[in-house]
Amino acid sequence: MHGRRPLRRTPGAGRPALVAVLCAGVALLAGACGDGAVRAVPFDAADSPACLAVADHWPTTVGPHEPRVTAVQSRGVAAWGDPPIVARCGKQPPGPTTEQCLDVNGVDWVLTELDDGAMFTTYGRDPAIEVLVPDTHESAPLLLPVFGAAAEQVPQTMGRCTAVGD
Repeated sequence: MHGRRPLRRTPGAGRPALVAVLCAGVALLAGACGDGAVRAVPFDAADSPACLAVADHWPTTVGPHEPRVTAVQSRGVAAWGDPPIVARCGKQPPGPTTEQCLDVNGVDWVLTELDDGAMFTTYGRDPAIEVLVPDTHESAPLLLPVFGAAAEQVPQTMGRCTAVGD
């Protein structure tokens, strides 16, 4: 965490379930298509030039997880494994936050703990990248290094990850 202090949170506060995030129309629903494709709603900026550059650097595998076909016509969305780990480019970048900040090989990520998984969002980059990891995948932060090359396609121009009050 390179000098960043872990942030205190009230247990359960602000932790929407991954399924709720996914089913709310802003994320994914695995296996809903007859062909087993992962459905995910792309962010509005998913096909921007920045996100197309990101998509050219999506990892080929995430840990032992192979790529999955997505049911969307956007290169800014990718998935791996079952249940799927989903990455989406084009998210509005987060501002100062009380969520935990992680520096993974020079890329800042904001960790939002969900009831049944974790959401990681790049910090200081516009557009941001979101990576959703279901809790069945242990050690979720250890999966982030493979997203570094993709995240680095968007320059970090909005500062480093800090918490409100720092």
